[in-house]
Amino acid sequence: MIPMVNLKAQYAEIKEEVEQGLAKTIENCSFILGPNVQGFEKEAAEYLGVKHAIGVASGTDALHLALLAEGIGEGDEVITSAFTFIATAEAICYVGAKPVFVDVDPKTFNITAEAIEAAITDKTTAVMPVHLFGQPVDMTAIKAVCDKHKLKLVEDCAQSFGASVAGKQTGSIGDSAGFSFFPSKNLGAFGDGGLVTTNSDATAAKVKQLRNHGSDVRYYHDVIGFNSRLDDMQAVVLRAKLKHIDRYNDSRRHAAHLYSELMADLPLETPYEDGAGVHVYHQYTLLADRRDEILAALQAKQIGCAVYYPVPLHQQNVFKEDCTGVSLPVTEAIAARCLSLPICSELSDATVKEIVAVIRSVYAE
Repeated sequence: MIPMVNLKAQYAEIKEEVEQGLAKTIENCSFILGPNVQGFEKEAAEYLGVKHAIGVASGTDALHLALLAEGIGEGDEVITSAFTFIATAEAICYVGAKPVFVDVDPKTFNITAEAIEAAITDKTTAVMPVHLFGQPVDMTAIKAVCDKHKLKLVEDCAQSFGASVAGKQTGSIGDSAGFSFFPSKNLGAFGDGGLVTTNSDATAAKVKQLRNHGSDVRYYHDVIGFNSRLDDMQAVVLRAKLKHIDRYNDSRRHAAHLYSELMADLPLETPYEDGAGVHVYHQYTLLADRRDEILAALQAKQIGCAVYYPVPLHQQNVFKEDCTGVSLPVTEAIAARCLSLPICSELSDATVKEIVAVIRSVYAE
């Protein structure tokens, strides 16, 4: 069996450091906003090149609290992608705003400055680009649109820890950003976890207040907040993994490039890199007309694979009514043909070749 992500192999490498850190946290009983959370926030901020990094309970919470802290609320419209996990749009809805879905670039699968510009109305207050599958969005062009129209720019970096564009880390370019530490991410915890990044002192202060029941001083509450704090034990894991993130991402890129090289002659589309940034391959996602045949062949060999995402957000039941008449042909075409293969820092060349051999067998029939 070949899993999508080999978390056991990754854990084996850092096991001693993680277990020592967890034991110390348990011994000191420093569970909530303890020294490891503070340490991780400082180390993550330094790595990402931002002034502030605030640990929260999940990637969804990170996006939610970032939007709230940026003042996005009832009656506002936030432009984003329909080709993403639903958490992107959920966060927008949580603050009372409306997600406005636009089509994506057929090669990068990301939203473009042109699509954003065309969707702006007098209710638009923010843009939430998604660095999908680890492919960074063209932030230079999108930031220019946001600056021109005085829109907030909140990056969805749930899949892009370590990715960069124009020499800057994703999560350091917009007004704020949200990261996810779901276990399968490039930088994953042993459960849920998230991070808000920003260079604004005011935004950082607001997120810290919101994550802790609307409180700056214990038992004094200024706003209705949330219980959304990164757990100290998760921070132990994240601190151990953060030291290796560049190597993890380099290994993912190596495996991805080998996949693409070995399938270059097949009638399918391998992931595209535009050269403007560094893709970190949270997912290796190809496009194939014979997607379902490939999926069945891989599953028959117990090889992990998945369709991310089979139903675009504008076609989901929860958004259908609000999206009546919305047509996103590129997004819909990608959803009908996309397939993600196993990808992780522990994926060997031999395993990549084994997976590709199964795919090639479909076209040999």
